[in-house]
Amino acid sequence: MKILLTGAAGFIGYHTICKLLERGDEVVGLDNVSNYYDPTLKEARLKLLEGREGFTFIRGDILDRATVAKAMNGVDRVIHLAALAGVRYAFEHPDEYIDINIRGFFHIIDEVRKQKVKGLIYASSSSVYGGNEKLPASEADRTDDQISLYGMNKKDNELMAHTYHHLYSIPVTGLRFFTVYGPYGRPDMALFLFTDALLHDRPLSIYGEGKMQRDFTYVDDIVAGILASCDKNYPEELFNLGCGRQEELMEYVRLIEQSCGREARKEYLPMQPGDVRASLADISRAKKMLGYEPKTRIAEGVPKFVEWYRAYYGL
Repeated sequence: MKILLTGAAGFIGYHTICKLLERGDEVVGLDNVSNYYDPTLKEARLKLLEGREGFTFIRGDILDRATVAKAMNGVDRVIHLAALAGVRYAFEHPDEYIDINIRGFFHIIDEVRKQKVKGLIYASSSSVYGGNEKLPASEADRTDDQISLYGMNKKDNELMAHTYHHLYSIPVTGLRFFTVYGPYGRPDMALFLFTDALLHDRPLSIYGEGKMQRDFTYVDDIVAGILASCDKNYPEELFNLGCGRQEELMEYVRLIEQSCGREARKEYLPMQPGDVRASLADISRAKKMLGYEPKTRIAEGVPKFVEWYRAYYGL
């Protein structure tokens, strides 16, 4: 297939493109390489993709409708991963979240309608579950108790996708990602922050007094779910993509310490606004309909990240 992937310089986007190219798909990557986080890391990902057979990169913005139209011309699928991610950045930049995550999503899905593209796969988030305390979280659970602007953005994307499917019969699949980690990961995520602090002899800022649990999902497993969604191309679906295991945050920290070969100094801090104490995905639907089977647990995934971090930064 010929596939447009937005957010091509991003963490999940980069890994997804690698797998698409490996299996012989043609990929048009679109990204504006914003400074939301260190753009040199994004450029490094793009450098690894540069010159690979079947890959074309367009440096452009999803807020520019003409650029979106040009990038989408002649594609069989759109995988929309471009977004401002994370809960905390939105407190200082709410206008950017509305522009990129809502208006940008509209540009993508409306161009899919206009060009009659045969399928849209887009990134949602576990954040849509908001204040729900029921675990594991199922796709059938209510998602109307939003506690972050980011979660609200992603819920809006799901509603817009549902409406466009209803009105125009566009095949749409939304993927609710659960705490994705791995090599070339985002610098604002806990694994990167903790590893960076530990290897530079700074204390770890641990929120929620360390009494948090997460469904940590290795990036290769997420990519497998994205590719399966692209291939199945159901008329309208939502899937949780997680590991399906709940891990204690402090066990995550212990594995980072073990991988780095040193013990961390720790600062225990209260919960941050918009954050949740626990997450866990019910992945039974993805298993049944996508053949989704996450393979990497944190005992294997965390050392892989630390090994990449040391190599990338020459430590």
